[in-house]
Formats: sequence, structure tokens, C-alpha cells
Amino acid sequence: MPAIPGPAVTFEIDRGDFRRTRFVEAPVPSVAADGQVLLRVDRFALTANNVSYALTGDMLAYWSFFPAEGGFGRVPAMGFADVVESRHPEVKAGERFFGFYPMGSHLLVEASDATRGSFVDVAAHRRDTALAYRQYLRTTSDPQYEAGREDAILLLRGLFLTSFLVEDFLFDNGGFGADRVLVSSASSKTAIALAFCLSRRGVRAIGLTSARNLAFCRGLGCWDEVLPYEAIPEIDAGSPATFVDHSGDRKVVGGVHRRLGDALRHSAVVGATHWSEKRPERDLPGPAPAFFFAPTQLEKRRAEWGSEGFEQRLGEAWREFVTFSDGWLRVVRGRGRADMERAWADVLEGRARPEEGHVVSLAEGGR
Repeated sequence: MPAIPGPAVTFEIDRGDFRRTRFVEAPVPSVAADGQVLLRVDRFALTANNVSYALTGDMLAYWSFFPAEGGFGRVPAMGFADVVESRHPEVKAGERFFGFYPMGSHLLVEASDATRGSFVDVAAHRRDTALAYRQYLRTTSDPQYEAGREDAILLLRGLFLTSFLVEDFLFDNGGFGADRVLVSSASSKTAIALAFCLSRRGVRAIGLTSARNLAFCRGLGCWDEVLPYEAIPEIDAGSPATFVDHSGDRKVVGGVHRRLGDALRHSAVVGATHWSEKRPERDLPGPAPAFFFAPTQLEKRRAEWGSEGFEQRLGEAWREFVTFSDGWLRVVRGRGRADMERAWADVLEGRARPEEGHVVSLAEGGR
């Protein structure tokens, strides 16, 4: 095969200082072995979720998805990519796949377990990670795919799955004896998705957010109540509640735990939008914060409901949510290195407006 014009470009961040970034150039990978597939990353989403991946990169092995060198890391992102070259008989050039990619222009994978709907990357550095992070879905047979909603899919589908599973986990555990859920970072898209799922179940959802995002959150219609962080000491402590934290902020988490004490029945850690703040204390009143790992609940429900049953339930909720998002989501498209750096900085520093969603392409001639 002739060499594919390059170079391949990848965005990397310093694992010790997320504000320090670089672009790495390399020749476009060669497809040399049976089973290998070269994908050209058309575009990918950039949200607060990606910052959470960086923060938990060591604990949850996100850095191993796409290894980098010299103390830098490649943050995984939800993206669409097209097959450029393939040496797998059931993966054809020109096919389009949705899944996790590096923030870059190309990815070489070792495809296996190919079906009508997907394949799995079995490269050695990814084999120990959850299946959900290594599976690539064909757009032609994906029931949740809509060509006209690709940007919304990139921005919302992955985090919606997490939120769907968080809500299901709470339901699966009888709400831990509580009929209300407090949710931090209420303006984040993951929190909005959780509020939407809670509202479908008829569970009271109370959002906590900064004063500047109060009006936006209250206008969404999915929260039963939205409070500024300053009002945490005034939260009703007389009835049981659960807490889902997307902030990772010591003041927020500590404030909720101290206010509710034994009335707090479960405290789930999902994200860390306030990444630059001090991490929460370990010894707090009430239950110890417990990290929610979405693949665990996903595997449990697939075993109980079957893959088809799970996808049916998820698909119904997703279709309702993505239609709901049409009323507030504003896509911000970016192309090239300058836009990539600007989008990363805006999300990292919390400058991005809550209704905005960044979609970036580092590949030449993307759609």
C-alpha cells in the first residue's frame, strides 16, 4: 500500500499540569498485520467529562487507552472516525464508527469480535480495560445513530449512558431509602442527563450550581429545584437524601455531608468539574463517598436484561433526552490546533457556557 499523506497529529496534556499541552506529529500508522484497522478521526467531543478522565487517568487506566511518552497523556474522547485501510475481512474501508478515540487525527487498532454492529480493539495496552471503552459501533447498524445529530451524539451519548446507569443504580438499590437526590455541578451535561433520567422515574432532583448558572439550570425544566452552592447550609436535613457529586470540590462535598449527616444515605462520586479545587476530605459525616464505575452497572444489567433488553431501555430514554437537548444545546465547532487549544482551555477553566458543546477536528478535510 502507498503511504497515506500525513502527518498524524495528536493533542496531549501534561499529566502533572493540565494547562500544559502539546501537539505530537508522527507518520500515519501503517496497516501491517492481519486484523489491523486504520481509522481517520473525523471529529470528537470535548466536555467536562474529558477533564474527569484526566483526573482519574491513573486510577481507572484512561491513560493506557492511547499511550503517550514523556509524562504526557492522551485524553480519550467520544468521536466518529472513518476506516482508511483495513486488514480485517469484516471491517471495510469507508465504514464509519463511533467510539473512544484520542484527540487526534488517526488511530490504529487491532480489530476482533467483529459483528454486524461493531468490533472490539484488542491491542495489548487496552485488553484489561472495560469492554465498553474498546467497542466501536458501525453507524450503518447503530439504532441510536442519526446522521443529522452526529454532534449531539458525540457530546451527549457517552455521558448520557453514565447518567442513565447512575439513575438505574440508585433505583436498583431502592434509592437507598431516600426520595430525593442532590446533584452537584447541575449545569454540567452529565448532571443535566441525570436530572432528566430522575424526572422520568418521578424522583425529586435538586441541583447545586454556581450563581452564574442558576438561571440556565432553572430554565431547563428537568430539575425540581436548583440551589446555589452558598445555600448548602440551608438544605432541608429532615428527610433522607442521596448525593451524586460531579464536582470533586472539597467545599461542596464537605458542605453536603456536614449539612445532612445521617440523613445522607448514599454519596456517589461521578466526576470532578472543579478539578483545580482541593479534593474532598476522607472523614466526613454520613456515608463515605463511593466512586461510581459505570461499566459495573452496565455489565450487571446486560446480564439481567440481556443485551437487547438493555439497549431497548437505553434507546427509549436516549431518544427522549436528545430531543430534549434540541431546546438548549448549542454546538461550537472547531478545526485545527488553535481551536483545539482554545476549546481545551475553555473547558478546563470552566469558561465554556453550560449550553455550549465543543466538537473539534484535527484531521484534514473532515466532514
